[in-house]
Parts: sequence; C-alpha cells; structure tokens
Amino acid sequence: MTQLAGAEALTALDPVFAQLAVGAGHNLWGLANLTMREKAFVCLTADLCHPHLDLPLAMHVQMALANGVEPEAVRELYRHLAPYVGYPILVSAFQRLTELGLPEAKDTTPVEPEPLTGPLAHLVRDLEGVDPGLAAFTEDQLAQRWARPHLTTRERAIACLTVDVLYQTLGESMRLHAALARANGATDETLRDLIRGLAEFGLPRAWNAANSLFTK
Repeated sequence: MTQLAGAEALTALDPVFAQLAVGAGHNLWGLANLTMREKAFVCLTADLCHPHLDLPLAMHVQMALANGVEPEAVRELYRHLAPYVGYPILVSAFQRLTELGLPEAKDTTPVEPEPLTGPLAHLVRDLEGVDPGLAAFTEDQLAQRWARPHLTTRERAIACLTVDVLYQTLGESMRLHAALARANGATDETLRDLIRGLAEFGLPRAWNAANSLFTK
C-alpha cells in the first residue's frame, strides 16, 4: 500500500483523524482507472479550489514528485488552472511552491496561442451569442493553454473536471470537460474513478457530480 506523504504530521495533529485521512487518501491513490500523474493533479487542483495551501499542498507536492511528476508539470498544471480557479489564488500558490523548494521554471518561452478546435471552439461560438466580450476573453484564455507542452489534453480535462466537481459547475462546463477527456482516451470508468476520488474533498459534491454526469 502506498505510504502517504505527511501521515506522521497528521498523526501529530490528531491520531484518530490521521487514520481517517489516510484511509481516504488510499481510496484515491488506489483507483485503477486514473494514472498516478492524474491522481497527483487531482490533489494539487483540489488544493486551489478550497484553497489548501499549507500542509495539504506540501503533502500533495511531495506525493506528486515521489510518483515521478516533473516539477515543470506541476507548474504547468497551475498555469493551466489560472482562469478556472482565478488568477489571484495562483499568485499565492506559486509563492507557496517556491517556499516548498520546487525548482525554478525551466519553460520561459513566450506563450503562443493556438486556434481552438472541436468542443472548445464550439463553446466560444455559443458564448458569442450571449456576450461577445466574454467570448473574446474566453477564446484568448483557452487558446493560450490547451495546446501547451508538459501536460496532455486528457490531464488538462481531468484537472478542469476536478474544478467542476469542487465548484459544482455541473452543467455546460462539466459536459465540455467530460467530452474533452473522453475524446482523449478517458472512459466512463475513468470519470467514475475521478468522482470517487474527489469524494475525499466533499461527499455531497461528489454525489451531485455523479448524478449530473451519469444519470440519464
């Protein structure tokens, strides 16, 4: 069984809670239909959504690195998530990553937007009929992100689905990200495992997400 980072620190806080927390953590890390990288990204994304930038983030960064996630991939995850969780929280998150000793960014190349296609382009077209200004901003933000290196499209979609579950944006946003995940290799069992793993971060949110995604 995977040894969860920070278990000793949790025991020092409260030994009974530590047992409960470690059990919940093993639920996520034991899921078969998510990669180890995806599980790490789920935890690191959840830390931004609540936000949990102290001990939980330190534990999850340690777990990510221990499971082979490159520091630049952690940075790219947080770059990707800025417009989904809000730029201000990412300022604090990057500051915290520096405090935790994450190496400096290797990727310093200028951001080159890529034209949107598929569901992302369709979203922008739909928004144009609602608010052209919002559509233009959305297109700019998405075009700067989804084709960048360091993360796959599936990993980006799973991170965005994590935001949807924890923010309870269970309509068009969740359907978009589920479609992107499925188009890049995710199955229903992948998405079911994602929601099962996210139950650690709030059972009622997971219940609502499961009902929205799988109830016909």
